Amino acid sequence: MRRNARARRLTLRLSRLDGRATLTLPLSVSVAKAQDFAIRQEGWLRAQLEQTPETMRADIGGQIPYRGEICAVRAGEKRLRHEDGVFFVSPKNSSTQLKAFLKTRARDALAAPVAHYAGILGQEVHRITLRDTRSRWGSCTAQGHLMFSWRLVMAPPEVLDYVAAHEVAHLVEMNHSARFWAVVARLRPDYQTQRDWLRREGAGLHRVMFDS
Repeated sequence: MRRNARARRLTLRLSRLDGRATLTLPLSVSVAKAQDFAIRQEGWLRAQLEQTPETMRADIGGQIPYRGEICAVRAGEKRLRHEDGVFFVSPKNSSTQLKAFLKTRARDALAAPVAHYAGILGQEVHRITLRDTRSRWGSCTAQGHLMFSWRLVMAPPEVLDYVAAHEVAHLVEMNHSARFWAVVARLRPDYQTQRDWLRREGAGLHRVMFDS
């Protein structure tokens, strides 16, 4: 539930990524009225939830994607171990361990292609940051600061590599013009295949849920 000064009416939306429902209230509407509105929308909400793909839990007994492979999560020792397509994690903080592992591996996996493609284009990258973004897989500033979603490490390596090339290409063309895509094609001639994968399968990476 959130208030929005620009909202003119109550709205209820359901995320296709993680099944989260968001109720937006104008400043003048009371919480009680908003809750009553949500209750009246129960039928619609349940129907939408039934069509929402299931989430994947990053916890013991579950499974998560890593570098394009679905890996089981099992109880192990104190230190996380990834072996033969299985994550062995501590029963006490399995989700936290997995999230930290993926973030670290994402940074390592992105650093090499970013440096490689920047070298090809004669550009300099000043900083790489990782976030859990939903609206984009990466971004680039004119100052040479690149941002990526750490969830890319769950995708096939060639998809992560394409996103690295995409953002580095923005150091030359800060737009999505034909010239920009020509730069991307120079770096990754098969970029369209990886772009199509993200459009088709990318939402599934957001459906992997990590406990706080």
